[in-house]
Amino acid sequence: MQLTRFTDYSLRVLIHLGSHTDTLATVAAIAEEHNISRHHLTRVVHQLGLKGYIETVRGKGGGFRLARRPDQIRIGDVVRDMETSFELAECFRPGDSGCRLLPSCALKPVLAEAGRAFLTSLDRYTLADLLPFRP
Repeated sequence: MQLTRFTDYSLRVLIHLGSHTDTLATVAAIAEEHNISRHHLTRVVHQLGLKGYIETVRGKGGGFRLARRPDQIRIGDVVRDMETSFELAECFRPGDSGCRLLPSCALKPVLAEAGRAFLTSLDRYTLADLLPFRP
């Protein structure tokens, strides 16, 4: 399974925010630090805000920060919220499969189980687990 750039950038933003809890972040600063398009990162930050992971502070000197403590943000939830679909193969797209093995293919349930295992594994971790240790 490969995560989209959108999810990758979402995780990068959250890790950045969790590592810099004493300051407000800006799209410009994170975009420069991670060499990400500002336009793309603006969409990521907007979605993270809609999903309740970050909160924004408007006005001069504004920016954004985590809306919850890092130990309250499960990585599996972030991936589920940011990925638009988990199509592990063509047969997972409803009504759009040309696979000749359907409907009797035994591969689809195996891949579905693997996808669930992937997310279950991510559910064991929180943002706090991804942050550098700070005494």
